[in-house]
Amino acid sequence: MKTRLTLTLIASCLTLLSASAVLAQAADPAVKKSEAGICHDKSSTSYGTTKKFETFPNMEACLKSGGRAPANTAVAEVVVKKSDSGICHDKSSASYEKTQKFTPFKSLDECVKSGGTLPKK
Repeated sequence: MKTRLTLTLIASCLTLLSASAVLAQAADPAVKKSEAGICHDKSSTSYGTTKKFETFPNMEACLKSGGRAPANTAVAEVVVKKSDSGICHDKSSASYEKTQKFTPFKSLDECVKSGGTLPKK
């Protein structure tokens, strides 16, 4: 009888712990994409006030989904754009300005290490 009661208490505690972990993750995602399509990470001034949103594990995933970075972020200073087709374009690339849907990178090396390729010349 004692063993059964102990096992029941342990199972109940584990259930409560896992439920609270799930709620904590849902309530505080790494990145929120607002209804306006703006991706806010925890450093964004609008992160706390964004109430209707889609959650993402990181900024890259949010941007790949069609979201955009807030106007006041460093992501606006994109040096390299990795297009949806996986090609890394720096500012010397003929397609740099034409590339609208992209993942931003600080360097060509970072872009290539993420699985991107250099454009054919």
